[in-house]
Amino acid sequence: MRRLLIITGSLIALQTASAQTSHMDFEKYTPTSTLVVPEHKLNRARYPFIDVHNHQRGMSPSDLKDLQKDMDKLNMAVMVNLSGDNGKSLQNKIDNIRSTSPKRFIVFANINFNGIGDPGWTEKAVKQLEEDAKYGANGLKVFKNLGLSVKDNTGKRVTVDDPRLDAIWDKCGELKIPVLIHTADPKPFWDPEDEHNERWLEITSHPGRKRGPNDPAPWEVLIEEQHRMFKKHSRTTFIAAHFGWYPNNLPKLGELLDDMPNVVVEFGAVIAELGRQPRMARKFFEKYQDRILFGKDSWVPDEYATYFRVLETEDEYFPYHKKYHAFWAMYGMGLPDAILKKVYYKNALRIIPNIDRSQFPAD
Repeated sequence: MRRLLIITGSLIALQTASAQTSHMDFEKYTPTSTLVVPEHKLNRARYPFIDVHNHQRGMSPSDLKDLQKDMDKLNMAVMVNLSGDNGKSLQNKIDNIRSTSPKRFIVFANINFNGIGDPGWTEKAVKQLEEDAKYGANGLKVFKNLGLSVKDNTGKRVTVDDPRLDAIWDKCGELKIPVLIHTADPKPFWDPEDEHNERWLEITSHPGRKRGPNDPAPWEVLIEEQHRMFKKHSRTTFIAAHFGWYPNNLPKLGELLDDMPNVVVEFGAVIAELGRQPRMARKFFEKYQDRILFGKDSWVPDEYATYFRVLETEDEYFPYHKKYHAFWAMYGMGLPDAILKKVYYKNALRIIPNIDRSQFPAD
């Protein structure tokens, strides 16, 4: 009887301990690594850099002053604000930049797709883009709503390669301003939400990101629409956001870049993919060093440290900053200075007009 009581008590204790630990979710489980390896934690880039993928809704003079303080700590020389809007809203942002910090910020315009299909819509959109560029917009940003949620005046989905948009892409080529475009989302968002899906944690914790296989079209269809548009407008420079959603398939991305010389890429929000394949990623950066731009996407200054460490160091097995994006560890590529300079600023200086060059090394 005594033995039975002891066993029963032990089982209850184990069940209680199990119940307590079961309340710890995956985000909270952050075990301290026992691995002893060299560490080079970076909070500042080795060279002044241009972030070509940032979003700032408010750009009042006080906002700009606060932004510069954080930029200085990171060694960010220039921020490209992709959320420029158009018309008067864009002009207000540019006016504030000119009066406060003309060297530190670049603004891209955006297209208002409302009413596409109405008589004269294309001509009006092109005219607005011309006016925005003349006022000081140095590029065009196209959000992922094109292809996903933009509909024309009949309620039909507007494809990324819709011919009614051709004049816009051609005008960008004529004005010699790049188009930074985000199409679709990571492929796993379209895949079954099961134990085999690498983005299971993200789509479970952010259910609005999950899509059905035809919501609103298969992932492959959306990406193919983008590529057809790139090829059709070969005189326009396109910046494919997020490595074109092929950071996990660099051989495929390399084939696409070989096939489309007017396309370059930026790695906003996908550094976790590069950090888990440092040897493959370094080879890719070596081969396509003239076609890669630095991008971050969300403005969280502390998160840039992961980008610097993956790019600059050869550190092993260090944590990523957002666990629902990546539950794996990072490894540094240890890029040489010549490539770092291209990724940090030289490529952007070549592709995006009117960036003040005096803020960067002369070599």
